[in-house]
This record gives sequence, C-alpha cells and structure tokens, in this order.
Amino acid sequence: MNSKLLIYGAYGYTGRLIVEECLKQGIKPIIAGRSPEKAMTYANKMELEYDVFEVSETEKLEKWLRRGDTVIHCAGPFIHTAKQMVEACINTGTHYLDITGEYQVFDLIKEYHEQATEKKIMLMPGAGFDVVPSDCLAKHLHSKLPTATHLQLAFVSKGGKLSRGTAKTMIENMGEPVMTRVNGSYQGQPIGKTTKEIDYGDFKQLSMAISWGDVSTAYHSTGIPNIEVYSGTTEQQLSKVKKTLRLSFMLRSRMIKNFLIRQMDKRPAGPKEKKRDASCMYLWGKVTDGSKTIEARLKTPNGYTLTAKTAVLISNKIANGDFKVGFQTPSTAYGEGLILEIDGCFYS
Repeated sequence: MNSKLLIYGAYGYTGRLIVEECLKQGIKPIIAGRSPEKAMTYANKMELEYDVFEVSETEKLEKWLRRGDTVIHCAGPFIHTAKQMVEACINTGTHYLDITGEYQVFDLIKEYHEQATEKKIMLMPGAGFDVVPSDCLAKHLHSKLPTATHLQLAFVSKGGKLSRGTAKTMIENMGEPVMTRVNGSYQGQPIGKTTKEIDYGDFKQLSMAISWGDVSTAYHSTGIPNIEVYSGTTEQQLSKVKKTLRLSFMLRSRMIKNFLIRQMDKRPAGPKEKKRDASCMYLWGKVTDGSKTIEARLKTPNGYTLTAKTAVLISNKIANGDFKVGFQTPSTAYGEGLILEIDGCFYS
C-alpha cells in the first residue's frame, strides 16, 4: 500500500478527485494546502491528516515533505508554484509529480535533472491528462516511424467542461503567442493563425494550434524537432479568439488577469460526476519523415477522471520501486503502454 503519499492542493477540484481515487484504493494520503479553513474542512470530512502552509514557506514545506516519499502537487498555476515545490523535494529527497500542462513548467523542472538524479528521486510534471495520454501517443507514433521529423498532436473533449483551475491557467497564458517547435526551437505565432480539420475517428472537428505541454515533453520523449499541438474548437470560438488578438497587450496585464481570476473564483469548481462520466477525450497524432506518414488515435475517459487515475497509478509505481531518477516524462519512465493500464483507454 502507498502509505507515504502527500498531496498538496488536495481540496481543489482535481485534488479532491485524486484523494478520492486514493481512498478507493485503500491509500490514505497526508494532505496540505494554503487555506486553513478549506484544508481543515476537507481533511476532517475525509478523515485525513493535514497541514497548512504556502509553498513559499520553505521550512514548513520541507518538514511536511519529510513525512512522505512522493508528493502529487495539485496547486496551480504551476508557473507560480512548481519551482518552490521541486526545490523542496530535492532538499528532502521526495519524488515529485504534478498535473501541469504548462510547457514553461516542464522546461523549468527539466533544469533540475542532475540534482534529482544525485538525490535518486524522480521529477515528473504532467502526470495527469496533461500529458500522459498525449505523451504516450507521441511515443507510440515515434516507435512506428523512428525517422520522423514532424509530429502533430491534437485532442478534444466530447461532453466535458473546464475546471476552475484549468481556466485560471488559461487566463495566465492569455495574450501570449502560441508556441510550436521548429527545428528543435520554440517559435511563436498568433493564436488562431493555424487551424485544420482533424479526423478524431468518430467525427471530424475544426482544431486550432495551442501552447501545450507536449511542445516540451514530446521533444524530450521522442527527439522529433518539429511539433505542433491542436485543440478542438468551433468556428464561433475561433472567431472570438481572433478578435482578442487586438487586445493582446491588455490581456497580458497582471491587473486584467487578476480580475478575470477573481471572476472565475465565483464559478463552480468543475463538472459534476454525472457530467464527467458522460464525457470522454479523443486524441489524434501524426508523424512524417517526408516520405512516409503515420496517424494514430487514442480514446480515454474524461480528462479529470483520467488525471486522478494516472496520478495515483504513477505514485503507486514509485511506492513499489518502479521509477527512473531525474526528470522524466510519462513515456520515458514507463513507455507508450502506460496509458493502456487505465480502463477505457485504447489506441486505434
């Protein structure tokens, strides 16, 4: 049993799903967060041990981390919280998992590879929907065409909605260019500039290029130097996105972002269980080496349910001694078949 699991940000929407998945498996994690009222209320409800601190409170953070072997970090936006948590994990010898999809965070954590290797711990950001299925899909495609020079990935939700936390992360990236990878380096472009109709298997849908963690992780996992990531959209959504380009300078304002985040806090935390159960995710990928092209598809449960299952699955592997030290992506640590260990996931 994984008896030394820590979860920070456990009372957030996705954090609660991860805690519930732990309890289903007989695991009682030690939780923590920055809100005394929320942490105490949730811990008492779930009958769990808890602590309260900001990630910037290094002494309290490290004392808490020493109580466990692995932490699942759920308190985003991770661009503001990952650095402190990773450094504390290195100081305490604690394995690190998070559920980020921010490409900047993957790049940041990769810089700690050597320190983590020396400490014999694993650092794996993106242990949820971002980026387990897409990273496994990238590895799957690369295994079929090792000479690939270009990779395109895409995903779309059918019947799902965003959580409050995911929406906040999107707000943080508003006004910024969409990042793709060209010849091994990042290249920005205006949002809404690159679109294509993608055949997800059961349907075709307009999709647009977005900044996503795979522009970092898929490059690390496969070495493919040209990478684009797309997300399903509609003509109406695309039109609205293009209109925001004229306001990019305003959307980059910290004051505007803070206002929008406060408005987001007034909304429900995320989709209810019935809504999650009725939705699913479709992923598509394509690789080419200039003369040969291969496509593949992957279907999974909805992103939030999948995140809970993959994060706990990976933490259990670590508890059983199954991990690679240093910075890892899901597929570099566990291969393209990792996603298939979750019920309801299959390639086509």
